[in-house]
Amino acid sequence: MEMASSVLCGVDVLVRDKFSALGRGTIGLITNHTGLTVEGVATADILAESPTVQLKAFFGPEHGIRGAVDEKVPDGKDPKTGLPVYSLYGERYEPTAEQLAGIETLVYDIQDIGCRFYTFLSTLGHCLTAAAKHGKRFVVLDRPNPIGGVAMEGPIADKDKLAFVAWHPIPVRHGMTMGELAKLIVAEKNLKVDLTVIPCEGWKRGEYWDATGLTWVNPSPNMRSLTQATLYPGIGLIEFTNISVGRGTDTPFEWIGAPYLDPRRLASALNEKNLPGIRFIPVHFTPKASKFAGELCGGVNFLVTDRLKLQPVRVGIELALTLRKLYPSAWQAEKLMTLLVNRQAMDGVLAGEDYASLARHWSPSLRTFANRRKSHLLYP
Repeated sequence: MEMASSVLCGVDVLVRDKFSALGRGTIGLITNHTGLTVEGVATADILAESPTVQLKAFFGPEHGIRGAVDEKVPDGKDPKTGLPVYSLYGERYEPTAEQLAGIETLVYDIQDIGCRFYTFLSTLGHCLTAAAKHGKRFVVLDRPNPIGGVAMEGPIADKDKLAFVAWHPIPVRHGMTMGELAKLIVAEKNLKVDLTVIPCEGWKRGEYWDATGLTWVNPSPNMRSLTQATLYPGIGLIEFTNISVGRGTDTPFEWIGAPYLDPRRLASALNEKNLPGIRFIPVHFTPKASKFAGELCGGVNFLVTDRLKLQPVRVGIELALTLRKLYPSAWQAEKLMTLLVNRQAMDGVLAGEDYASLARHWSPSLRTFANRRKSHLLYP
């Protein structure tokens, strides 16, 4: 029997409270296919049918409002409502003045997965900036962090290297929800915006997605399970290097490989580290698409043995250090910087420092971040 949800997301609270937090007026909705009520009704439909607000336009993040596109997304029209759909992952990342004309409030409802380089956070940041610039109110319909809101891991992004995959100087695994991050961003960037966050009800920081009773919806085409989301902050780190992270297979982010890797050698070197909560199994696989499509790759499968002990960012860094040691010529280490976005950590990897030494470098800034985020947290 299916477990009833013990958690209400922001949209469920909004509906229960008869849209009172929105008042009356015109709305622009930043959403995708993950914007759903606990019963599975799209937030888009809820707002389109609301008697108190008038929905004027949609704004879609990476992968589009249906979550099916793995490339730049064009503008379009919603077939159900006939309203315009403006892409924030194509020609622009931020709504324009023309697109916001006639809109009083921007509403954000997208399920994130708790990793700095997952770009829904960047879309949130750009939209908050646009709301401040053009005098629009901003409402976040919050959702749980599916990989928990306690653990924080990895280096803080360098302030002089921020980009769409690192929009704000936070760690790789931040342990925050979109509502909490909105509060942090507004405060730290001193944005003059009228921000309202409608929190979830019933969610506790320590809970992973499978404790909520909510239905899993793939937030992007290659994020197909909670296991993959849990591994992603570490395994995703190496994606811009010449390694397949399993795109083009049934289980992306649950294994990595390349034609030049020896599976047994790599698995043995990683298992010798005795990393908590994970084991490495030698495998071969052939991606059907993306990197090394049609080529036999040797690599490792990640077997999570204890999710609560697992440190995914450490796994990614240890993997990078091992690849650097075993394949110094074949592996394109410098491209790790694209998502690591911390020069000191990158230099440490290139120099072959051990993980403990690397972590000591970023530990003070991680402790500072824990204090930075404290006043913006919404959940026990």
